[in-house]
Amino acid sequence: METILRLVSQYGYAAIFCALMFGIVGLPIPDETILTFSGYLISIGHLNFLPTLAIAWAGSMCGITLSYIIGRKGGLFLVHKYGRYVHVTSRHLEKAHAWFERVGRWSLFFGYFMPGIRHFTAVIAGTSELDVPSFVLFAYSGALVWVTTFISLGYFLGEQWRRVGEQIHRDLTIAAIALTALLLLGYFLWRKFGRKPRRT
Repeated sequence: METILRLVSQYGYAAIFCALMFGIVGLPIPDETILTFSGYLISIGHLNFLPTLAIAWAGSMCGITLSYIIGRKGGLFLVHKYGRYVHVTSRHLEKAHAWFERVGRWSLFFGYFMPGIRHFTAVIAGTSELDVPSFVLFAYSGALVWVTTFISLGYFLGEQWRRVGEQIHRDLTIAAIALTALLLLGYFLWRKFGRKPRRT
């Protein structure tokens, strides 16, 4: 992490853009820490607020879009070719698409605040063939709120950015793990008790 922060401090906007783009795609990069640190750099006059916000937003949008394209192209290919081996069929894709049309789009918006989850929401959206306008609306607006929140946090925390930022990251990680466990438990219970028996 220290290496990435040094790169951000040295190369500024270019490092922020690249780190967030690859971090959103799924590389092990501490996205919130980078954003909070960027806010701190603004507070000491090393960076400017609006360019930092714009670059961070652009990097996040590029990363989430790339993940969506991967899901849209690669995800569908894998499901059609290998899905039968893990009991994933076209019918499951239709259900995933219907779920995204109802409520799943909000996972693109709020998923940024859940480390580990934001890396998959766009891939799942692409695999389920969520339409592009809906993806853009929820994913890009969520990215703007996310980067604004953590950059502002770092700006106002000043020298305390690291301590508070790391605590927030831990809390969000715990919340993400708990949410994932609940979703998996719910899916297991639905598979075991909620499916209608087949008629003979």
